[in-house]
Amino acid sequence: MQHSRFPLTAVTQSRLGQVDFDNPGFGKIFGDHMFSMVYEDGAWSKAEIIPYQALAIEPGVAMLHYGQTVFDGYKAFRGEDGQARIFRPERNAARLHDSCQRLCIPIMPVDELTDIMIQATRELIELDHAWIPSQWGHSLYVRPLVIGTESTLEVRAANRYHFLIMTSPVGSYFTDLQNGVSLRVEDRFTRAASIGGLGAAKTAANYAASLLPGAQSKAQGFDQVLWLDSNEHRYVEEVGAMNIFFKIAGRVITPPLGGSILPGVVRDSALTLLRDWDIPVEERRLGIDEVIEAFASGELEEVFGAGTAAVICPVASIGYRDELYSIASAPPGELTLRLYNELTGIQYGKIEDRHHWNQCVTLPE
Repeated sequence: MQHSRFPLTAVTQSRLGQVDFDNPGFGKIFGDHMFSMVYEDGAWSKAEIIPYQALAIEPGVAMLHYGQTVFDGYKAFRGEDGQARIFRPERNAARLHDSCQRLCIPIMPVDELTDIMIQATRELIELDHAWIPSQWGHSLYVRPLVIGTESTLEVRAANRYHFLIMTSPVGSYFTDLQNGVSLRVEDRFTRAASIGGLGAAKTAANYAASLLPGAQSKAQGFDQVLWLDSNEHRYVEEVGAMNIFFKIAGRVITPPLGGSILPGVVRDSALTLLRDWDIPVEERRLGIDEVIEAFASGELEEVFGAGTAAVICPVASIGYRDELYSIASAPPGELTLRLYNELTGIQYGKIEDRHHWNQCVTLPE
């Protein structure tokens, strides 16, 4: 492996044969190797690449009791030109850094963290390059994770941590993108506090809060939850696995970042492309009543989500207070499809990367 920076302990036998690359699912099997680094005695050290393996932890570790767990996620895509493209990992590194700070995890400076994450990802991709799917729509998902590993029942930040980066070959997050997904508006439960909460951090607590409403939505035949603000349960915020966009009367509207919404990397990419194309964009508060009025007037033209897992995902219908509102045009809409094609084209190297979003890795032959 060229340009190796981290000590390597290689697997003795690969698990690659366990992967069904025609149907890899999402996050069901992990690559042969992972990056590992520890924090103890006030410093980060022992950066290395080791076989993917179970962790030995005590029952009293802080992350199990007090939730000191943050993570992130980005993807690498296999191009026909023999290169893998890691899509905007520096943005995920910055978000992981912010999440660590919110959870009182003593993470390294953001520039150093970005350097380590990108280099570790490059080395994992070079080492486990055969794990990167070649099918369009499939990719290698990269999951950084930081957990508190000190064993203590004191309610305080831990003084030991483990930083890991693992990989997983994945297919499409939603299996029926051509027909779009259905969302149920959640007007009772709250994902995150609107002011001063954890909504902008990618931490386990936010996802734990979403599980019951998510299960209830699926039991009612919906794919995902559409969250409203925690104060009034009136303003649209985000979907369980992605940020949300509405095209109303020719203008694209998405909720603003303000502490309760995850600052999505694909969200930012979509906004950049829309502005490149001179399409009117508004980042503002959008009431669910305004959405329903746009349905009724016929001005709601398209609804789509944006996220790492789903890229750009058309929304076919929204359920709210026992009423089902179906998008007038069949999904995916013209703009939704244009965004999806542009982003995936950039990710797979089919379209010029004008904004220099990709980190390219030449794959071994």
